[in-house]
Amino acid sequence: MAMLDGKTILVTGVLTESSIAFHVARLAQEQGATVVLTSFGRAARITQKIARRLPTEAPVIELDVSKAEDFEALAGRVGEHTDRLDGVLHSIGFAPQEAFDFMNATWKDVAPALQISAYSLKALAKACLPLMGPGGAIVGLTLDASIAWSGYDWMGVAKAAFESTNRYCARDLGPEGIRCNLVAAGPISTTAAKSIPAFSKFAQWGEHSPLGWEISDPTPAAKACVALMSDWFPATTGEIVHVDGGFHSFGG
Repeated sequence: MAMLDGKTILVTGVLTESSIAFHVARLAQEQGATVVLTSFGRAARITQKIARRLPTEAPVIELDVSKAEDFEALAGRVGEHTDRLDGVLHSIGFAPQEAFDFMNATWKDVAPALQISAYSLKALAKACLPLMGPGGAIVGLTLDASIAWSGYDWMGVAKAAFESTNRYCARDLGPEGIRCNLVAAGPISTTAAKSIPAFSKFAQWGEHSPLGWEISDPTPAAKACVALMSDWFPATTGEIVHVDGGFHSFGG
C-alpha cells in the first residue's frame, strides 16, 4: 500500500517545476493520492500548464489568499472535484521589495507580508475545515524563523508569525483530529526565492550542513511534507520538522 492511498490533497503554490509544491503534488500522486491545485489570476494559466507535467494532470481552482471571498468560496470550488480533503499544503509567501529593508519599511510594506505569508495559514485551514475530518493534516513550508537572517527582514518576521500561527492552528484543530505541522526547508532555488534579495547569501548553505544541501533539489523537503500528510505521524502536531541538511543545529 502506498503512503497516501485513497487520500485527497489540496496543494497551493505550484508555479514551476522547481517549486517544492510541485514535487509535493508529484510525490503525493505517486503515493496514491488524488491532487487538486490552487492558483489565481494570470498565474493560473501557468499552473495549468505545469499541472500537465504531473503523473496525472490535476485540476486547478482559483484561490487568491488576499481575498476573503476566495476563502469563502474555496470549499465549494474544491467540492466540484472531491467531497473531502485529507491533506492541505500551504506553500504561499509574498512580501513587497520594500519589506526587505527592515528599518525603512513602512506598515504599508509590511502588512501584505503578514497577511499573505502568515495569516493565510489560518484562513486556509478554516476554509478547508468543512471538507476535513479526523486524520486530516495541514502542512506548511517555512524557513527557520528562530534567527534573524541577513537580508530577510520583514519576511523573516512574517515567517515567525507563520510558525506561531501553526501552533495556534494545532491547538484549535486538534480536537477535530486534524494535525498542523511545518517543514523548515533549506533554501531552494525557485523563481520566488530568487526574487528575495538575500537569497544569494544562502548559496554556501551546503558547506555548513553536516549532510550537505543541494539548493536545486526540492525533493527532500517535498518528501517530508508527504510523510507528514500520511498516517505515519498520527500524534504529531504543532511541530516544525527541519529538512535543511542539519544546518539549523550548527548555525553555519
